[in-house]
Amino acid sequence: MRIGLLNGGGDCPGLNAVTHGVVGAATRLGWEVVGFKDGFEGLLSPGNYKLLKVEKTEGILKLGGTILGTSNKGHFSSKVGAGGVRYIPSELMEDAKGTMRDLGVEALICVGGDGTLTTALQFWKEDFPVVGVPKTIDNDLAATAMTFGFDSATQTVVDALDRLHTTAESHKRIMVLEVMGRHAGWIALYGGIGGGACSILIPEIPFTIDKVAEAIQKREEMGFHSSLVVVAEGASPKGGSLIIEDANEGGEVRLGGIGEIVSDKLSELTGKETRCTTLGHLQRGGSPTSLDRVLGTRFGVKAVNLIEEKRFGRMVSYQQYHVGSVTIEEAVRQLNLVDPEGEVVAAAKSVGVCFGD
Repeated sequence: MRIGLLNGGGDCPGLNAVTHGVVGAATRLGWEVVGFKDGFEGLLSPGNYKLLKVEKTEGILKLGGTILGTSNKGHFSSKVGAGGVRYIPSELMEDAKGTMRDLGVEALICVGGDGTLTTALQFWKEDFPVVGVPKTIDNDLAATAMTFGFDSATQTVVDALDRLHTTAESHKRIMVLEVMGRHAGWIALYGGIGGGACSILIPEIPFTIDKVAEAIQKREEMGFHSSLVVVAEGASPKGGSLIIEDANEGGEVRLGGIGEIVSDKLSELTGKETRCTTLGHLQRGGSPTSLDRVLGTRFGVKAVNLIEEKRFGRMVSYQQYHVGSVTIEEAVRQLNLVDPEGEVVAAAKSVGVCFGD
């Protein structure tokens, strides 16, 4: 049997671990793996691909990025803003399916977030056998308790906060760190707690900047003259709106700039020198953590198992320490958002973290 593999959406640490898992499991079954380059674009005739053999994927487990490339734009982009779906034209679908038929590809593994999986679902509804693997550093797919890449991104935030802490202390400054998190604040929440931030601002909890300033001033009175504030890019003040950096990013606006706004306002309200750092794509880069290497490998192996069992139209899912599966349709139905009343937020508040609410 010959199967296909592609990555869609933004890159993240652990993608090569999935490839490692897919190729290893498929080879043991005597199957061949065709890796399509640059996401779904690699399916366009005559096809942009390479055969993935064990000897060619040896050692990629520890590498960041992806040896296949990926894309969150192009002909197969199915996301239009938050919750919107663009249906792929039938002629493109037929072209892609024709490429796979010509190559003898009998099933396709699609690795990506809600946009990629929405496109994969359209292939499934067009009667092409597909299996999905969840990939998003935002950890925002409700059908899986965790996605690979999230732990690596969070570790990058913690490392950055550790460094900002020392320079903030030296100059008695407020340091604002803007991190990724369009709709879900998991990276800001876990990174902020792990890095000792005094305030964490996330999309799920609209904030009042005056309350953040008050929390910092209380720290001053207690003798703590430096403060770390983590802001998710999708955070917004009560009654305010998202800060859009670019409205023409492949159907999904690009956010950015809320960190600078928070920084300027805190400087004005507290009278303290304030600096803002935006991590941006540093969160996507670098080698995956051991957790993401293991999780990515398990996801890749499970995807091959689903094909072997002919359980198509499903996405690999991690729940209660077990890797199972759910339907792709269920997977793209709901985002995994931080619960403002949940245990993690409550724990953070118990140790003095201010969410601006």
